[in-house]
Amino acid sequence: MRALLISLALAAWAGGSEAQQAADAVAPEVGAFEVAGAATPVTAEDWMIVTAHPLASQAGARVLGQGGTAADAMIAAQLVLGLVEPQSSGLGGGAFLVWWDAKAGALTTLDGRETAPQKATPLLFQKDGAPMDFFEAVVGGRSVGVPGTPMLLGEAHARWGRLGWADLFTEAQDHATNGFEVSPRMAASIAANADTLDRFTATRDYFLPGGRALGAGDTLRNPAYAETLAQFAAEGPAPFYTGDIARKITRAVQSAPGNPGTLSLLDLALYQVKERAAVCAPYRDHEVCGMGPPSSGAIAVGQTLGALDAYDLAALGPESAEARRLIGDASRLAFADRGRYVADPDFVPVPAKGLLDPAYLAARGALLNGAAALSEVQPGTPEFDHALNWADNLPIEMPSTSHISIVDGYGNALSMTTTIENAFGSRVMAAGFLLNNELTDFSFASVDGGLPIANAAAPGKRPRSSMAPTIVMQDGAPRLVIGSPGGSRIIPYVTNAIIAYLDWGMDVQAITTMPHAINRFGTYDLEEGTSAEALAGPLRDMGFDVELRGLNSGLHAIAIGDGLQGGADPRREGLAIGE
Repeated sequence: MRALLISLALAAWAGGSEAQQAADAVAPEVGAFEVAGAATPVTAEDWMIVTAHPLASQAGARVLGQGGTAADAMIAAQLVLGLVEPQSSGLGGGAFLVWWDAKAGALTTLDGRETAPQKATPLLFQKDGAPMDFFEAVVGGRSVGVPGTPMLLGEAHARWGRLGWADLFTEAQDHATNGFEVSPRMAASIAANADTLDRFTATRDYFLPGGRALGAGDTLRNPAYAETLAQFAAEGPAPFYTGDIARKITRAVQSAPGNPGTLSLLDLALYQVKERAAVCAPYRDHEVCGMGPPSSGAIAVGQTLGALDAYDLAALGPESAEARRLIGDASRLAFADRGRYVADPDFVPVPAKGLLDPAYLAARGALLNGAAALSEVQPGTPEFDHALNWADNLPIEMPSTSHISIVDGYGNALSMTTTIENAFGSRVMAAGFLLNNELTDFSFASVDGGLPIANAAAPGKRPRSSMAPTIVMQDGAPRLVIGSPGGSRIIPYVTNAIIAYLDWGMDVQAITTMPHAINRFGTYDLEEGTSAEALAGPLRDMGFDVELRGLNSGLHAIAIGDGLQGGADPRREGLAIGE
């Protein structure tokens, strides 16, 4: 039997004890294993999974080792993530999934984004005609959209699953019933958000029992989540949309003290997961493919790369300030277009084709020909057969999300970014899981300067996202599966990692570990405490405002070539397992 290879993001773990326990638990089922530090990618021959938590990777690895597909493994992993990393994703949130079907030789995407209630209006987050404070809007029922994740899991299994549905719940049910060890990251998130977690009885009792925030190493059980999982395993997604769990969700939203929402049983019953065509953009001799609107991810990643296609980034290298000038300003141009044009395509015509047209991107790229930072950045005018008369929109997007990358033994590949938006979402709990605050991804303002904003709220509408689950293709086959959490920083995180892989020849562990240097709206953010700080002076000389700050990505990547290589971002608690 082949060796099981495990990569631990050791830097994120105090001694890596729980990760080691996860490895020990899996090892008897799939053979001897090797543990590699965060500097070394994992190599494997048949399958690979990378998630944000060892217990989730363990669950997915068990499924893959038993002949399950990437879809099967994703379900098992997501069910565990919602328990052990509840601040980032779960059954009360939504997700975007990019799928490569090896047998069909085709890419597709599933949109499991949350939707606004039927009573939502463009004034949802306004008070006395002015936008609400962000956290005033977030905390409570007002910000909760219809969760898409439960239906997405069911849809993925119906299309691509191979193992029995109930078999995918084993680990999540065991951890919920018998307990799991609170990780350092979860404990730190609870401590940082204790003041808002304390506002709702169920949330307070779970995360702050007896008035004390849970600490790293505490054992936590969730019998309400175990009960929800039992219903989910027995009946599929239906109880979340028309049954008992749906009633618990609406009751929690509508009764949230101080800031109730309008989410109703009708809203839940109307929800649908939507299949959408993958959005692909050429870069070098590859196609970079991902999730189109309502996500801005694939368009903005593709636009940034397209504007850079004429520049020799390989010759400049990752430590070059000139390379960073080009990448940063290309990103700013993409964000300017994103802010004006991208929204839910079921409500707003989106010029996706025009935004990714090679001639348009070449013209945008020509703006980078100087030697200094662009003094100002404006949206372009892509070719389109509808009106382009929209106002700009810059909503606040918070970086508490998770990403799963999987390649299975059948050659299928899955890239899924999953979220409840802000850390701990709305802070409202129902049936053992947290509910999202995704509606705050809509613009709080509905018009600007007399022009409508494309990403304004509306009944049944899906808010714009920055999630960028990506599969990079070459010669009709997948070569790189990647994605990250990080709010709107997801786009440059993923873009820079692709550049590092394709232009700078870094391996998948190196591209997840590489110090961050990103620019979205003019200020260059450099990751403090890393070699990226050396870019501060040269970038300031070029005319950029520069800020040193923590940049907590969660890049998870799998390279496909002669076998598989996996990398997990050491900034979080990720684990890559392959066989």
